[in-house]
Amino acid sequence: MGQELLDSDLLRRLERLQLLSQRWSKGALRGERRSRNRGYSVEFADYRNYVAGDDLRYLDWNLYGRLDRLFLRLYEEDRELPVTIFLDASESMTFGEPSKFRFAKQVAAAIGHVVLCGSDRVSVRVFPEPKDHHRLSLINVRSRHSSLRLLQNLSELQGGGQSDLNEELRKGAIESPHAGMAVVLSDFLSPTGYEAGIKALMARGFQIMAVSVWSAEEFQPTSYGDLKFVDAETGAMQEVSFGKFRLRRYQAAATAYVARLAEFCRRRGVAFWSVSSATSLEDLLLKQMRQLELWR
Repeated sequence: MGQELLDSDLLRRLERLQLLSQRWSKGALRGERRSRNRGYSVEFADYRNYVAGDDLRYLDWNLYGRLDRLFLRLYEEDRELPVTIFLDASESMTFGEPSKFRFAKQVAAAIGHVVLCGSDRVSVRVFPEPKDHHRLSLINVRSRHSSLRLLQNLSELQGGGQSDLNEELRKGAIESPHAGMAVVLSDFLSPTGYEAGIKALMARGFQIMAVSVWSAEEFQPTSYGDLKFVDAETGAMQEVSFGKFRLRRYQAAATAYVARLAEFCRRRGVAFWSVSSATSLEDLLLKQMRQLELWR
């Protein structure tokens, strides 16, 4: 069941959280998130001058009696926030103990649960694309009653294969009917990079949160000596002698890579954080994400 990813106590605590967004959704569907667009719901917002053809039901006749002018009442309109989660399921994400992919699925499940309990809409775009029924079952999910089904479908996903992160983000930007919030869960180790994909989401108008998931062993390898490295996705092999000197150079390169990613995001207003797959879920979801103002 979905509880394989998140236990019932954590799910109940997540239900009390509210997703935050710096931008207001322009989605066409009604929800429970307050929009700055003006509509005709239940909470008064402002007046504007009457224009021929306006709905006469919203004229303020009391104001007309005092000012002898016609004004239309405007009301706040509630809109739902569409949230798209880009979940990297490529072979490199299966590395580590616990695996990066399982951890990313747990984070995706938590975000999806909060979104649905807040009456917003969530889609999980998995890449490489699943070969079974899961593709459609994770797209355009609505209502808190769908949460356990979403968690169940996420728990059954298997990682593996090769993907192009730039292309997947670009496709997601093009195919999404409405821009909203985009959460990218990946190790960002795609051979083609990540820059063009993030820029495509920005151009589409998404508010972006990039989460770099890594395994402790990627920064603190335990194997030494004459080794043969095999690329998890391309199958390319390279033989190296791996000692303390190479370890220091490797760690410096890995740290610099994450630092470049963080700086790339910072310069473009993209929320970013790097997290180990061994991180306590409770600490991440209930403390760190609150500090980063993903939810409250």
